[in-house]
Amino acid sequence: MMKVVTLADFQQFNSEKMKKNNLFQTERFFCDIYCFEPGQEQKGHVHGNQDKIYVVLEGQGTFQVGTDHRMLEAGQGTLAPAGEEHGVKNHTNHRLIVLVFVAPNPA
Repeated sequence: MMKVVTLADFQQFNSEKMKKNNLFQTERFFCDIYCFEPGQEQKGHVHGNQDKIYVVLEGQGTFQVGTDHRMLEAGQGTLAPAGEEHGVKNHTNHRLIVLVFVAPNPA
């Protein structure tokens, strides 16, 4: 049976820290929506065996891949290859919503 989701249903925020909301998951990958309140961040970290794709759905954020830091806005995305340090910071006064794909699933 086909699973259909409405992205707006997964845009939930947490005032304490960035909120991860899972859309899809298999043993091969997962797809989340990350929701950042102003000032929240996902600190730089590394996945040894997983590639990660970030796609900005709403707002703007500063994205780190390796030593590169760039501001991305709605409609833009980037790839964090396995082994590269990566992270996201909402440097604005508005909410940031990001679609995230990770493969293979580390779980």
